[in-house]
Amino acid sequence: MIIGICGKSDSGKSTLANEILKFKRKGIHIDIDKVGHYILTLPEVKQDLIDSFGTSILNGDDIDRKKLGSIVFSSKLMMDILSKITWKYMQLLIDKLIKENENNLIILDWILLPQTKYFHMCDITILLDVSFEERLQRAMFRDKITAEEFVLRDNASITYNSESFDYVFNNHDIDFKRILEVVLK
Repeated sequence: MIIGICGKSDSGKSTLANEILKFKRKGIHIDIDKVGHYILTLPEVKQDLIDSFGTSILNGDDIDRKKLGSIVFSSKLMMDILSKITWKYMQLLIDKLIKENENNLIILDWILLPQTKYFHMCDITILLDVSFEERLQRAMFRDKITAEEFVLRDNASITYNSESFDYVFNNHDIDFKRILEVVLK
């Protein structure tokens, strides 16, 4: 079974994924953001990023995600360039992880999941629809970012069609025990 969890930044996707795995006690959580972070360490990706965005995105010899984010979150064109460079590598790794775990529960967690082939592979899709204010507070606490940085990140997000999901949970519904009962019945 593949479960897809979507929601804007800091909506609780990874927290829900971890709760489901605690409940099921078997499976894998593929946090596609973390796949993307890993891809930034690959030498060929790093060189393509430097060629496209310049050395200002570096911190020492490593790609500084915060510096890169300040560029790509403010421009759709820059985000498209980043995606063009990284997505093919991300897909290879995601495909490999799915294949290696095809007999287990697989949870895919990503803000952009509906824009990928993986959304249609999901047996269950969940949207966490959490208010801007709640997500802002979480981001400022967890990521130690300013409200302005969060707004920039949030504005680069996508808009969801809630009718495309099997389940939609909002601020008032985020009771993990209830979600587990509903989704994993």
